[in-house]
Amino acid sequence: MKIIIAGAYAIGSYLATLLTRTNEEITIIDDDEEAINALNSDLDVLTMHASPISIKALKDIGTAETDLFIAVTKDQKVNMCSCALAKSLGAKQTVAKVEDYEYANEKNRDVLQKMGIDSVIYPEMLAAHDIINGLKMSWVRQRWDVHGGALVMLGIKLRETCEILNQPLKDLCGPDDPYHIVAIKRDNDTIIPNGNDMLQLYDIAYFMTTQKYIPYVRRIVGKEKYADVSNVMIMGGGKTAVRTAHSMPEYIRYKIFEIDPLRCEALNDLLPDTAEYVINGDARDTALLQEEGIRSAQAFVALTGSSETNILACLTAKRNGVRKTVAVIENIDYVDMAESLDIGTIINKKTIVASHIYEMILKGKASNVRYLMQAKADVAEFTAQPNSKITKKRIFELGLPKGITFGGLVRGSEGMLISGGTQIQAGDIVMVFCHNADMKRIEKLFL
Repeated sequence: MKIIIAGAYAIGSYLATLLTRTNEEITIIDDDEEAINALNSDLDVLTMHASPISIKALKDIGTAETDLFIAVTKDQKVNMCSCALAKSLGAKQTVAKVEDYEYANEKNRDVLQKMGIDSVIYPEMLAAHDIINGLKMSWVRQRWDVHGGALVMLGIKLRETCEILNQPLKDLCGPDDPYHIVAIKRDNDTIIPNGNDMLQLYDIAYFMTTQKYIPYVRRIVGKEKYADVSNVMIMGGGKTAVRTAHSMPEYIRYKIFEIDPLRCEALNDLLPDTAEYVINGDARDTALLQEEGIRSAQAFVALTGSSETNILACLTAKRNGVRKTVAVIENIDYVDMAESLDIGTIINKKTIVASHIYEMILKGKASNVRYLMQAKADVAEFTAQPNSKITKKRIFELGLPKGITFGGLVRGSEGMLISGGTQIQAGDIVMVFCHNADMKRIEKLFL
């Protein structure tokens, strides 16, 4: 597949890194020479130092033969214009990153498609979805639903109260048990476990289970005393906070702290009526937090544009007794540090955006593709096609590559766990966990 990426900064460079693992033909175009030079030193991809809205440059770079044109520059107008030009020059599919919700609104989709923009990505909306998922279960670091929740993957930090530590997984996760461990994050390593591996204190374990057995998993990991989230404090009143507020479940009350008084005034018009208060102040101020009732909050969400500020604010909230913290961390270099400081749920918009674009590249047979930043792994749903290789052998006979595991499948509307003896059938939707392996290679099994 020939792919052109317009934009050599955060999302573009990260997306290029992700796509090089699948051996796609990638070219990056940007008018920032410094950014292009940095990419040339880090990645083995083709680059062009030129404007993404130059017709000549787009012709020279081979847009007419492009399967996917992705515009993720910092400028929304450049993204939309370059996609329109690329489409008119022959690009088969175009994707533009936008900054205004108006363009992400489904009712405007036809207008954009007439312009030549096949789809748009609004990072703040994607981030809000993950934030809400993080708030719904206070005891879970990360949640990922398969096929609308028929199966659920839960990333859980294991502490002293966990009753399944230091026992071989073959004694815990048999074919008839209600959960499987699909991966373990231990320090800086991700382990695809076998039956002899054991869970250890402070691991992040990724459980695959069904909705019915979520309470059971909660009990065995010792999280029953974690209070469900009903009261949230949000730091930062930007676009992500607004989208999060509009997606907030009715049973959750929330306050938003914003340091800019003019933005506070604007938020009063932008937020739904469910917002309790917009508070003009710094949510790192312990006295202010205590005055506003931090002791009764079950969760704290830090959404400013500074990764450092968000980490510091979450630590302040934890010192004030808040168990669940969520932080937007745009600097990838800070992710491991934030995890070591026990920041609960970490949101990185560029990895979320990259995951959604990656999904488009997998020929439509994969959906719900996500990159699990903390585990440095991909997860996706694959649908088994009639007469595909995956349907002709049992799991243990397939010889799966290292770093690949199947967590479960959905047959009809029923979610079920997978064991080595499972025979996948045509139409089954299979959850695939992939660490340091080529997901395109797995895709071929399902075609």
